[in-house]
Amino acid sequence: MKTLFILRHAKSSWENPDWADFERPLNSRGLDAARFIGALVYERSLSPQIIVSSPAKRAKQTAVLVKEIAEIPKPIIFDERIYEASPLTLFNLIREFDEKYESVLIIGHNPGFENLVRMLTGETVSMPTAALAKINLGIEKWSEIETDSNKLEILIRPKEEIKKSTAN
Repeated sequence: MKTLFILRHAKSSWENPDWADFERPLNSRGLDAARFIGALVYERSLSPQIIVSSPAKRAKQTAVLVKEIAEIPKPIIFDERIYEASPLTLFNLIREFDEKYESVLIIGHNPGFENLVRMLTGETVSMPTAALAKINLGIEKWSEIETDSNKLEILIRPKEEIKKSTAN
């Protein structure tokens, strides 16, 4: 059974108004959140086999940090189609994933990611920066993916996780 992880990039910097949107890096909070999500992926054995990411700087930085901290061994694949992608573009991209992978982590942007989760599961969820969704697709081949028939198993929002851990 195929599992899709959807991670919105961590918080980006707006420090320099001259940066093009594609070139905006993570800010310090974003760097911390990306490391935090990487640690949760590792600690909870979520174990995506490969990462497919937008090549935008903030997504790329998020992908690198998550890969390193979660100890995901395969190289990151950067796909330009993820940047500013519609849910339909993302859906079609997922259909093309290599069948040898049972679980893939895709890293990119809103509003496409929130709308992709809704397209796949029928659920409307908020995907703030560094939010991670785990979706059980219930299929044997990526090309068999369908809309509205998949199960949102996990939704992690870093702010909520940090509140939980400090409340204990």
